[in-house]
Amino acid sequence: MQRIAILYDASQAVLSTFELDEVLQRILFIARDYFHLQNVAILLLDETSQHLCVRSQIGWDEGRDQIRVPLGSGITGTAAKQKGLLYCRDVSKDVRYMCSAKTTRSELAIPLMVRDEVVGVLDCQSENLNHFDQETIDLLTLFSTQASMALQNARLYQLERRRAQQLEVINAIARQTTAVLDLKELLLKVCSLIQQTFQVSHVSVLLREEDDLVLRAHHGSLTPRILEGGRVPANTGLWGQALAAGKTVIEDDVHSVPEYVGFYAETGSRMCIPLVSFGQTLGALVLDNAESQAFRAGDVQSLESVADICATAIQNAHYVERVRQLAYIDGLTGIFNRRFFELRISEEIERSRRFDSGMAVIMLDIDHFKRLNDEFGHLLGDEVLRQVSSIFNQQLRKIDIVCRYGGEEFAILLPQTNLEHSMSVAEKLRRLVETWQFPGVPRPVTISAGAATYPEHGATRDELVKAADAGLYAAKQAGRNRVFLAPVAGKSSAATS
Repeated sequence: MQRIAILYDASQAVLSTFELDEVLQRILFIARDYFHLQNVAILLLDETSQHLCVRSQIGWDEGRDQIRVPLGSGITGTAAKQKGLLYCRDVSKDVRYMCSAKTTRSELAIPLMVRDEVVGVLDCQSENLNHFDQETIDLLTLFSTQASMALQNARLYQLERRRAQQLEVINAIARQTTAVLDLKELLLKVCSLIQQTFQVSHVSVLLREEDDLVLRAHHGSLTPRILEGGRVPANTGLWGQALAAGKTVIEDDVHSVPEYVGFYAETGSRMCIPLVSFGQTLGALVLDNAESQAFRAGDVQSLESVADICATAIQNAHYVERVRQLAYIDGLTGIFNRRFFELRISEEIERSRRFDSGMAVIMLDIDHFKRLNDEFGHLLGDEVLRQVSSIFNQQLRKIDIVCRYGGEEFAILLPQTNLEHSMSVAEKLRRLVETWQFPGVPRPVTISAGAATYPEHGATRDELVKAADAGLYAAKQAGRNRVFLAPVAGKSSAATS
């Protein structure tokens, strides 16, 4: 009765806290002190790998607490698989014994059970042969039942607390993402918040562009193998499976997948979640961990909620970006307007200065456009403006910028361009327009152009535009349908045609 009273007090002490590590320590101390054990440990079951892992121990030899015991192996693994206690009176005569302390002579393994499911094993070891009598075994079995309840309560408490923390973070992410309308800033913030909150090694956002996915943002501790802006086919890799199935896909060990496509050198496991907003698949949220089997099933739902929030925020940012772009688009011709020209010319000058490269500004004007409007009407005049804009767009590089500067005047920015190339481009556009058959216009339409380059003609926006305008004015004065290079200080302008 005295020992039962002690056991009761010990059980109450175990059940008095919900902190998992504190519960485990109390179980071990009580088992050691009340049952006079030299070595005692608690091994918890990893449901994914079906291995017993040492979570807490007293008296084991250094380094032995890192072992992982498969179900059915060793005395503890066998007890867990059989769901019944296993007593070895002399470990030297049992081939299943796995040494954890050189002084051990006898071992008792008692499964920790919750609703007929094994959650772990209480492993008791003694320096004495046949140390455990039946009374001690019965008391330890009863104690293990109380310990199992305390362990499960602590795990449930920890799980609920983790979920509460995740809900707080989900709300925080929702608040922050709705406040950010710039897409690049939004994606970086999303990656950073998810990586910190869910303790994954690396977070990436891939957005769909035609048949590819583009790495638009990433954050974490792994070594990248692909640069931001890199493209991968949308139908390959784990993200291809996630997009095709429309649901989250997890690969616990990426090294076992022959067709694995890696972004980061150290990745051991990966989760891909489709980014879907209002039925439209925008891309994928990719989470990489350095360890294999690192993702918890309980985190999937929270991460999917975060992905839904992110998808909506990305869609909103896309809408804002489109509205912003419309503010820079000329309504008649569909090319950029003067507002966009003023924004980009300063950026291109700064980029040329930073990388010590040239750039050019070409100002172009449709010759006698007012006369064309008077003769053939404004509708036909508008069509001429649209077709001239189309010619410019089709003949220039993707990095070149064509803008309607005002009325019948156009401005073109040519990054990474020298004097000779700028004149060549302007002359090619002049010839194309001159030979173009404009429907409804019985005579040729021509243009005049002036070109200026950085740094030869100026180092600021005003200097370059003024120089290109001077070249355009000289072309008109010389009879139109010509291209003139802007005059450099002390020199006269020169025409190419």
